[in-house]
Amino acid sequence: MMPLKGKPLLARMVERVRAGAGDFDIIVATTINQEDDAIRRLCRDIGVKCYSGHPTDLLDRHYRAALQEGADIVAKIPSDCPLIDPGVISRVLSVYTSHADKCDFVSNLHPPSYPDGNDVEVMPFGVLEQAWREADKTFEREHTTPFIWEWPERFRIGNVAWETGLDYSQTHRWTIDYQEDYQFISAVYDFLWSRDRPIFTIEEILNLVEREPHLASINAKYAGVTWYRDHLHELRTIRPFRKMESLRKKSPDPV
Repeated sequence: MMPLKGKPLLARMVERVRAGAGDFDIIVATTINQEDDAIRRLCRDIGVKCYSGHPTDLLDRHYRAALQEGADIVAKIPSDCPLIDPGVISRVLSVYTSHADKCDFVSNLHPPSYPDGNDVEVMPFGVLEQAWREADKTFEREHTTPFIWEWPERFRIGNVAWETGLDYSQTHRWTIDYQEDYQFISAVYDFLWSRDRPIFTIEEILNLVEREPHLASINAKYAGVTWYRDHLHELRTIRPFRKMESLRKKSPDPV
């Protein structure tokens, strides 16, 4: 609910998601907790659907939100990604829809390459339901999709790599968990947002931080920090991340 150019951060993020969602309906999946009444009021104000569910079992919350809406395909975009590029959303959705006959799950996270905060995961409702029925580890319930991408023997997993061939996932932090993250995101909005052009791109943010390198230093100490780090001993398909300068590499086939 912190402000970005006169609107709550979540409202600004919904603007960006709407710009990339195409034919998908958008639903904000919040908790039943009283403090999230503000989220429900905001959703009414901006005309977006809202589902209130379990505070910590996000797999249950996302499953029941999709069930309520009669969804056949589910795209999960975490609400800590207020700088997500609509073009990234469109690209991942397009890769999924064009490969739906040979993929059970498509994301741009396994492995990641985009700047952190451009997370998109797509799956048919039936696969989400399988995870909901069978996942029993705490982190599988809390983070919704690990049960799926941790079983490549069972599910057909597709990944969308950043078309530049770069990997900025561990060096460019555009997500929000800490006060410094908010300060960075707010500064980006101060530079790039305008009423005439409210949606700006990854390329524009990269150009901005190149011109104004002090911006990236605001939250640089958190670069590469993910929830994975506390579960590496349990995860089979995630390797420990090495903090590194971004490397240019050959861009693989998107799926």
